Amino acid sequence: MSTTAVASDVVDGVDPDILDRSNAALATVGLDPLGLGTSASFEVHDPATEEVIARPADYTPDQALLALDRADRAGADWARKTPRHRSDVLHRAYDLIIEQRDRLAYVITREMGKPLAEAYGEVQYAADYVRWYAEEAVRPAGNYRESPRGGSTILTSRAPVGTALLITPWNFPMAMATRKIAPAIAVGCGAVVKPAALTPLTTLVVAEIFVQAGVPDDLVQVVTTSKASPLSTALLADPRVRKVSFTGSTGVGSTLLTLAAHNVVKSSMELGGNAPLLVFDDADLERAVEGALVAKLRNGGQSCVAANRILVQDGIADAFVEGFTERMSQVVMGNPLGDVQLGPVIDDRAVANFRGWVDDAVARGAELRAGGSAPDGPGHFFEATVLDRVPESAAIAQEEIFGPVASIARFATEDEGVARANSTPFGLASYVFTADVDRALDVADRLDAGMVGINHGIVSNVAAPFGGIKASGLGREGSSEGLEEYQEIRFYNVARRS
Repeated sequence: MSTTAVASDVVDGVDPDILDRSNAALATVGLDPLGLGTSASFEVHDPATEEVIARPADYTPDQALLALDRADRAGADWARKTPRHRSDVLHRAYDLIIEQRDRLAYVITREMGKPLAEAYGEVQYAADYVRWYAEEAVRPAGNYRESPRGGSTILTSRAPVGTALLITPWNFPMAMATRKIAPAIAVGCGAVVKPAALTPLTTLVVAEIFVQAGVPDDLVQVVTTSKASPLSTALLADPRVRKVSFTGSTGVGSTLLTLAAHNVVKSSMELGGNAPLLVFDDADLERAVEGALVAKLRNGGQSCVAANRILVQDGIADAFVEGFTERMSQVVMGNPLGDVQLGPVIDDRAVANFRGWVDDAVARGAELRAGGSAPDGPGHFFEATVLDRVPESAAIAQEEIFGPVASIARFATEDEGVARANSTPFGLASYVFTADVDRALDVADRLDAGMVGINHGIVSNVAAPFGGIKASGLGREGSSEGLEEYQEIRFYNVARRS
C-alpha cells in the first residue's frame, strides 16, 4: 500500500516538533484503499502552505463499481450479525479513535487547514458519533399493537436499507464521515464512501480504524476521486445502491436526488445554508457577542450552520457591533499548526469570493469595521472581517459566505427581524439571542429552520437530529432519527383467533 510524500521544510512560527509529528501522521495514510495499484492519482494540498502533501488514487467509475460489489457482499453478511456484535465493534472503534487522536488531528489540520485545537475538537465530535451509534445499535425500534377493527395484531420492525453511498464534504472531513458511516455500520449496511477531493486523507484513516476495530475489510469502501460526478452517476445507476447520503451544496444535492429517483433510492441531503443570527434589544450583550463569534468563526466560518447574516435590533446594535468588532480584531491568524485561532480557508477561489463580496458591500454603503483583505505570501488566508450596515442588495447578504467574514444588518421590530431572517430559500440553522424566554420560543417557532440555537452559538450535537428544511435538504443525521435513515420499516399483520 502506497504512502504519502511530505515536504520537510519548517514553516515559520510552527514548532518543528509539531511539524515533524504532522508529517509522520501524513506518512501513515494508505493512498490506494482498494488495493488496485492504480497509477492515476490527484494532488492534495496543505491550504496553509500550498504544498502537495499527498497523491491518493484517482479511481474511475468502473473501479467504484468494484468497490460497490465488495461492500454489497460484505453488507449481506454484516446484516446477519447481532446488534450486540455491531455495537461492540463500534465501541472498539471509539476507543481506537481516542487512542489515535493525535494522528487524526494532525491529518485534519494539514489537509483542511483548521487550527490544531479545533482539529482535536473535531476528532472528539466525530468519535462521539461512533459511540452514540454503538449505543443506538442495541436499541432496535419496533412496535406491537392491536388492529383497531380486531382480528389481527400489527407488528413493525426495522431492517437495514441496504448498501449506502456516502458522499462527504471537505470542511469537517472526519465528523461528516463518522456521522454517516457509524449508523450504517450500526444497523447492518455496507457502504461506499466518496470523500471530497480536497480532503480525502482523514477518511482513509477513519476507514482503517474501523477495520482495526473489527469491521470487515470490504464493508466500508473508500473511493477517492477527482471526478465526483461520473463516479456518483455510475453508482446511483446501480440497483444495489439503496441509500444515498450527501453533505454539500444545494445544486449538487438536487442533481443527486435526480439520479437517485431512477432507482427510488432512499436519500438524505444536508445542503446549503444561509443562517440568520438575531440579536434582540434585551439580549445579554456579552453573551450575544461571544455566541456570534463562535457561530461565525467556528471552523473559520466554513460551516453550513455558520452565522451568515447577523441581524441586530436597533437599540443594541451600536454596542453589539463595537463589542463584536473588538473581538474579531483580536483573532490571531496564521499557520494552523501554530498557536492561532484562524487558519487558512480552503482555496484561492474562496479568497477571491471574499474580496469580491467585501468590495461590493462597501460600494453599496456597508461600513468595513475590521479586516477585509488577504495577506501576501503562500496559503489561502483571509482576515477576520466585520461589515456593518450591509444592505440587502449586497451580494454577501444573499450568498452563503463560508468564511471569516461577518455581515451585519439592523432591524427595528421583531416582525421585521423574523421576516428578514426568513427571506431566503434556505432553512438549515438559525440563532436567537434574547433574555425573554417567551420571545425566544415564539421567534424560534416562526423561523424557517430545521435547527435553532437559543442564546447559544452552536447547534450541533450528536444526540440531536441535524438537518434542514426548504432548499437546505431533507432527512436527519445524529440522534435516533439518524439511525432510521439507514433502515426500512417492515410491517406484519398477524391474524388472531376470533
